[in-house]
Amino acid sequence: MTRVGMRADAQRNYERMLSAAAETFAEEGPDASLNEIARRAKVGPGTLYRHFPNRQALLAAVLRERIEALGARAEELMSTTDPDNALREWLRAFLTHARADHGLGGAALTEPVDLGFDCHARIHEAAHAVVAHAQHAGSVRADVHARDVVQLIVGIALTTSRGSDSDRPEHLLGLVTDALYERRRDSTSS
Repeated sequence: MTRVGMRADAQRNYERMLSAAAETFAEEGPDASLNEIARRAKVGPGTLYRHFPNRQALLAAVLRERIEALGARAEELMSTTDPDNALREWLRAFLTHARADHGLGGAALTEPVDLGFDCHARIHEAAHAVVAHAQHAGSVRADVHARDVVQLIVGIALTTSRGSDSDRPEHLLGLVTDALYERRRDSTSS
């Protein structure tokens, strides 16, 4: 995300700080040390605070970037791959996002912070787009709603902690995606 009017070096610092913050929050949660984030970004704490005056501003920037990336990923997948693969890959990306949250969304929203958009609506819009794309292709059941799919993926994220069996989230995601698809009757069965 390029910020208008920002010098190239300041833009690089900004991007490093966001990247370091996303990584640190994913590892340590929303209460991670801001000094650690500055150290990982290779900037001084003053530089961090010039761009992000408080923790909520930094949390909001990280969350905004992650949600914008999910929306962009949905658009990219729908334009570069078949509808079924687009849906599967976007759900996988959303599950990764949800599992890496560690309370980030809730922490960012504890105080009024302007993300520039409704984060829940943006996720639902992306989910609706990939689900409708697969439904239009005729492979996903007509009774599947994006809100249900989002709720199922969030449920997987909440019930599979980072310390649990590493294959479990992918297995559960496979069960959910299999349930989304139309069942085609075999000509041999009746």
